[in-house]
Parts: sequence; structure tokens; C-alpha cells
Amino acid sequence: MADRIILNAFDMTTVTHQSSGTWRHPDSQSHRYMDLEYWMELARTLEAAKFDALFIADVLGPYDVYRGSAAAALRDGAQTPVGDPFLLVPGMAAVTEHLGFAVTGAVTYDHPYPFARRLATLDHLTNGRVAWNVVTSYLASAARNHGREGQIAHDDRYAIAEEFIDVVYKLLEGSWDDDAVVRDREAGIYVDPTRVHPIEHSGELFTVPGFGVTEPSPQRTPVIYQAGASSRGRAFAARHAEGVFISPATPEGARAISDGIRDLAEQQGRRRDDVQVLALVTVIVDETDEKAEAKFRDLLQYANPEGVLALYGGWTGIDYSQFAPDAELTAVENDSLRSVLASLTSADNSVKWTVNDIVQRRGIGGMGPVIVGGPERVADELERWIEVGGLDGFNFAYAIEPGTFEDIAKYLVPELQRRGRAQTEYSGSSLRDGLFGAGDRLSERHPAAQYRGAFTKSVADEEITAAEANTESVPVGAKG
Repeated sequence: MADRIILNAFDMTTVTHQSSGTWRHPDSQSHRYMDLEYWMELARTLEAAKFDALFIADVLGPYDVYRGSAAAALRDGAQTPVGDPFLLVPGMAAVTEHLGFAVTGAVTYDHPYPFARRLATLDHLTNGRVAWNVVTSYLASAARNHGREGQIAHDDRYAIAEEFIDVVYKLLEGSWDDDAVVRDREAGIYVDPTRVHPIEHSGELFTVPGFGVTEPSPQRTPVIYQAGASSRGRAFAARHAEGVFISPATPEGARAISDGIRDLAEQQGRRRDDVQVLALVTVIVDETDEKAEAKFRDLLQYANPEGVLALYGGWTGIDYSQFAPDAELTAVENDSLRSVLASLTSADNSVKWTVNDIVQRRGIGGMGPVIVGGPERVADELERWIEVGGLDGFNFAYAIEPGTFEDIAKYLVPELQRRGRAQTEYSGSSLRDGLFGAGDRLSERHPAAQYRGAFTKSVADEEITAAEANTESVPVGAKG
């Protein structure tokens, strides 16, 4: 039997995520992005269809590159306004039992100590159904609004990410023993301080002397996702990620990325199947090919050219208003998402894009390709992407919310299940166990595993040391 395909819904707490202008469609409910009941309804829909997870994107600043202003992004609701994805998860978890939640969390302007607590808390509240999509924040507007003069250099952001995630591993994997929480009512001891350990981290960027303040959650460290496709991003993913999210234009492009990441993972002492690779795709599906094509034509009427260019301006750091509509575009090196323009080519670089191409071909779908058809045609194409691209699954973006996800659940998932390509029942005790079938915790081959049992000093040792110091230096005038 062929391997099952991982199915994630790709969403964001905003009006326009990937498909510009479609919020104006009469069937769109994206204006409900701040309605918790909407998100709970979506979670129920996804769980009924046996999706693996809801993958929630995030940004920390507005898209203000196009024409030097955020005006176009605001007019189209293009990832602005935007809410905090972490705050949605408990509500959705309360009305589901198995659906996972992959939450995007940027490391660039945060601190690992409180961030580790947020991750652990969500993992507790969801009974082990949380993943962390590690990002470094590519928007210059985010840098300015966090008190910096400009964007942090691309590779420097990854240096921050390396130390940040290392501290998180130490706090979540090493600072509490598995048996630290004893709940001994008779002895009056809730936590045994001999089993809790300060991590004593002192690095170039962060100093964290103490221990994590949250007791171990079901997964300890949530499932780690990463979406960087630059050479530096791929190296980071190969070392840390359990799931890598990519946005290639073709299956052949996906194969080059997926093979490269797995090659790098092996060099890090991991196995190729320790890393699952998922591609971004927007699916427009209906009962028949003809109905799906009519639906797609209807959606295209709402695509907003300025909204598309506002998004691409933010993603690439390039103001497309400075180019002629038919100007040929090339990838550039800057401190934004370097891979976006590079992804708009075929594997042999024979396909060239213009500004008009972006507007016409990515108004629906954003960064990723669009697959249109009835259940069989779409399933055939997804299987081709899996086989040719070396993929494990997909992050499905929406054109209409929640209609796109409802259509996938109604038409596509049953066809994939019929082919043995989608799960019909959930398995595993946690999100990680459901994805890999190897338990709740990170693999022993993962770099975080080195911190299990690595810290021998305990909080109780600090208490003894302090007591000894007090007896050695009795204050003048005190009775000893």
C-alpha cells in the first residue's frame, strides 16, 4: 500500500492570507477571523475529515514595501490586520480530540524563557497536539516596530534562532526529570526539588540561569516545523525540523529541495525519514472537473492585483511598482524571503516570470501552485507531486474560507481515503506519535535529546549551598 499523505490546513488569523481579494466573494467568511466560534467550527470540520493539523501562519509587521506604504495591504486585508495565533488554540482544542495545531512563532524579537512556557502550556492544554513552526521574521516593518533601525541580516537571524531554540530545548527537555512531579499529599511535596535542574545557559545572546517554570508536557518539546528554503534555512531545518514546509512551483523543484534537506539531515546524524516535507498548494475541487473549473473562474473575478503585489512585496522585499508589467524578474539576495522569486521557476530555470505573471498566476494561491479539478483529477495530481517531489504531504491554503477546506473535506479526502492515501482514523497518543508512530518525545537522534539528564545540579543543591553560606557568615550582633 502507498504511504498515506499528511494533510494540513494552512490558515492565518487574518482576512487575506494567500489569495488576494477573495474576501469579497459572497461565500467568504474570512471577516470572522477574530470570532473564536468560527475557528472552533473549522477545527471540527478538519477533525471530521481526519486532517493531521491546522497550520497557522503569522507575521509581526505590515506589508509596506509595495509603493513604500502599507495602504495597498490594508485595503485588501493582506495579512493585516492580524491576530495572535497562540490564543486561538485552546478554544479549538476544547472542541476536538485529535487534530494537531502547528503555531508559527518568531524567535527574532522574543525571549526563549517565556516562549518555552507558552509552548509547554499549549502542549498541556491540547494533550500533546502542538507543533511549533520556527520562523525568523522576514519583514523590515517588524524590525522597525520592535525598536530596530532596520531588518536584521538574513544569516544573523538564523544565528539568533540557533541559540534561541537551544535554550528552549534545555528548558523543555533537560530542566525537569520525568518523575519530578510527585504530588505527595502526606509529605506535603508537590515537586521534588532534587529532580529540577537549572540550565545555567550563558550564551552570546541569552542568559538563562534557571529552570523552566512549566512541568513537562506530553511531548515536552512540540513537533518542530520550519519553512526556510534558503541555504541557511535548509541547514537549520536539516538540524532541527521534523517537518519542513516548502513552496516550490513544480514537483521537480520540490524534489530538489526535499532531497537536499534529507541529505543534510543525514550529515547531521539523523535519518532521512526523520524529516517530513510538505508543500504549499491551493486546491479548488468540486464534484466534477467542470464544476471545479467554473468555481475557479468565479474566484479569479475577485483576485486583487494590488493585493497580490503587496503580498509579494512583503515576501521578497521588492517594490514591484518600480517595474514595467512585462519586465522579466530574477531572484535577488536580500534579507527577506530569498526563496520566493527563485521558486517561480522550473527545475531547469527555463520558466521566466514578469510582474504581470505574478498578478495573473498567483492572485489565487499566493506563494504556491493551484490545482483545479474533480476528486480524481486532483488526487492524481497530488499523488504525482508526492512521487515526483519526494513529499510527505501538503499544507492546503484556502481561496475561500472556510469553503475551500469544506470542499476538500467533502470531495477530495474521501477519494484519497479510497486510494489508501489519507487516514480514516487517527492514531497515536500525540501529534508527534500520529505523524511518526514512534512515541510522544523527540527522537534520540534529534539535537534536543542531548539535554535529557544533562544537568546534574538541582534546585535542592542550591538550597544546601545557600544554607552553608548563611552559617559561614553570621551577621554581627546575631546570636550564633
